[in-house]
Amino acid sequence: MDRAQKEKVVEELGQIFESSGVVVVAHYTGLTVAEMQDLRARARAAEASVRVAKNRLAKIALEGKPCASIADYLSGMTVLTFSEDPVAAAKVAEDFAKDNKKFEILGGAMGENALDRAGVEATSKLPSRDELIATIAGMIGAPASNIAGAIGAPASNIASILSTVEEKAEAA
Repeated sequence: MDRAQKEKVVEELGQIFESSGVVVVAHYTGLTVAEMQDLRARARAAEASVRVAKNRLAKIALEGKPCASIADYLSGMTVLTFSEDPVAAAKVAEDFAKDNKKFEILGGAMGENALDRAGVEATSKLPSRDELIATIAGMIGAPASNIAGAIGAPASNIASILSTVEEKAEAA
């Protein structure tokens, strides 16, 4: 890799570190190509990404970034899992680690907050942005449906009373 390519990689990594809601660092020693493809597919499905980069270039890219605390984890064969959603990458990494013992999560960062192994696990258990939006929308929509039900209830009661009166009149 020549100097220009290295500078490009450092710039790309710098953008990743700045724009990501969460970055998870893991060792992937012993994973097969098929297992790495599976990790990438899972990440893609969760709107996250996976990147293998030279540790030295990643450390250079981390300088001055909010998640600079993960530089300590960058040794050996490391892979970065990241996403804009502060939970997606952690969920992908945790789920993959459960299925593949060779994938060892070291830690990560959520913005300026450093995450150890337990922190990544706790983050993975949080609801994702989409789940939170759906929950909030459901909470906002519930009172409206209750109001609609309350408004519609008297009309249905009147209709049932009228049908009962009509049935009695026909029977008589």
